[in-house]
Amino acid sequence: MRSTTIYTLIVVLVTISTGVLAIPSRSFAACDASNIINKPEAELQEYLKKCQEEEDKAKALLDQTKTEVKTIDGVVKNLGTKIVTAENTIKKKNALIVELGSEIRTRQARIEALEADIVRGKESLAELIRRTNEVGDYTFAEVFLNTKNLSEFYVDIDNYTGIKTKLELYFTQIREVQEQTENEKGELSEKQNDELDAKYVVEQEKKKVIVSQTDQKKLLSAKQSTAKVQAETLAEIQKKSAAIRAELFKLRDAGAIPFEDALRYAQNAERATGVRAAFILGILRQESNLGSNVGRCYLADTAGNGKYISTGGYVDGLMREDARRQDATAFLTLMKKLGRDPYSTPVSCPISSTTYGGAMGPTQFIPTTWMGIEAGLLAALGVSATDPWNPQHAIMATAVYVKQLGAAKQTYTAEREAAARYYAGGNWATMGLGYAASVLNHAEGYQKNIDYLNQN
Repeated sequence: MRSTTIYTLIVVLVTISTGVLAIPSRSFAACDASNIINKPEAELQEYLKKCQEEEDKAKALLDQTKTEVKTIDGVVKNLGTKIVTAENTIKKKNALIVELGSEIRTRQARIEALEADIVRGKESLAELIRRTNEVGDYTFAEVFLNTKNLSEFYVDIDNYTGIKTKLELYFTQIREVQEQTENEKGELSEKQNDELDAKYVVEQEKKKVIVSQTDQKKLLSAKQSTAKVQAETLAEIQKKSAAIRAELFKLRDAGAIPFEDALRYAQNAERATGVRAAFILGILRQESNLGSNVGRCYLADTAGNGKYISTGGYVDGLMREDARRQDATAFLTLMKKLGRDPYSTPVSCPISSTTYGGAMGPTQFIPTTWMGIEAGLLAALGVSATDPWNPQHAIMATAVYVKQLGAAKQTYTAEREAAARYYAGGNWATMGLGYAASVLNHAEGYQKNIDYLNQN
């Protein structure tokens, strides 16, 4: 598959950097994606490295601000709880003050009733004293001449005296009750004043808490605004990084896809086949280096001949079509399944007069190789038809193919042999080990970056 399976898929290494400094300005002089079209890969990778550094700094600053926002929000909520507690305390104080006021009024009413009783008693006593004095003023002759007999007269005197004594006792009892009630009223008034004082203290504390909460809310709003700006800044940096990655990740005959998508496709392929995502990307990277000068051709007839897209010149034997291998037939069958015009679909041109072209899509599979792995590819993708020009399908195809070469064991020797066989077939031990070394070197770098992304 060495000469016909030429990969032009470029995968950029993700640069890992750490450190927390000030938030980068909007100009992003270092992380610049405004003029990246057709820039050299080394220059693009330097841009990406700067973007990654700025992204790490911006992310750290945003995380710090989010932590501050969370802390301040907690303070605001805690102050809100204190305000609610103070309001509940004030409500309780008000209820108690009202209750004490009611009790004081009850005591006052009782005192007033007792005072009324005393007044009425004093009036009765005054009348009794007056009557007693009148009796005392009678002469013996007047008593003798009175219609009452003498015994009745003295009974009246005794009655007046007894009533007077009882009234005086009653007054004494009333004064005792009145004094007790006055004391109770005084105690209640004092307690009411204590509650009023306590309520005042709580109200003043509540005012202070409200002022503090207002200040914290302003600070929270400011921090939230800062976090929003920082999030926008981070998104802008990430957007620039994505643009650079996309420029680095142009796929032959399929445009460009973000690096994140290619990584996700490779990781899906790893789950489906057991072949490491980093190893898959390593092969694609190496193939892209080898396939940078491959031309563009169209199939011209069912015999496998073709033509150059740019000049229209005839290509004899673009695709192999003989008893040993029928690439043109396989290509026509696949194009029919996909609903494509087989005579206007780009394929690779032969590298030399002794080789064939006809490789398809970004991973440059020749038709018979693609058809040979199609069953496994359908199962891995869960689709009804496979498309060599679909980046996800092309990456999965690479994984399925190298799995057949033993790469799913994920050992150094297994991956080394699989990469060498991928390049040189049966001559892998003599012609493919250099290629395999490059693949494994790329894979090592990708694995570090994948580990970094998994941790962040």
